[in-house]
Amino acid sequence: MTKEKRIEIIAKFARSEGDTGSPEVQIALLTERIKELTEHLNIHSKDHHSRLGLLKMVGQRRSLLDYLKKKDIERYRSIVSELGLRK
Repeated sequence: MTKEKRIEIIAKFARSEGDTGSPEVQIALLTERIKELTEHLNIHSKDHHSRLGLLKMVGQRRSLLDYLKKKDIERYRSIVSELGLRK
């Protein structure tokens, strides 16, 4: 992920100026990294080390989503719909 892409994602999902730690920002950044790593693994199917990292990122995103769902269901619904995580 390029620095520009990262800054763009942070600006889009930040709750206030300079916000990089809110669950929304973390979930959005993890989602972008997961997409990139999924594309990589489609090409390099025997890269098991990266696959383990992918599974850890998916688990971390799941934990953040569970936390957000428990704290504020409306913020959870908005981030899920914006990122297209549920079908």
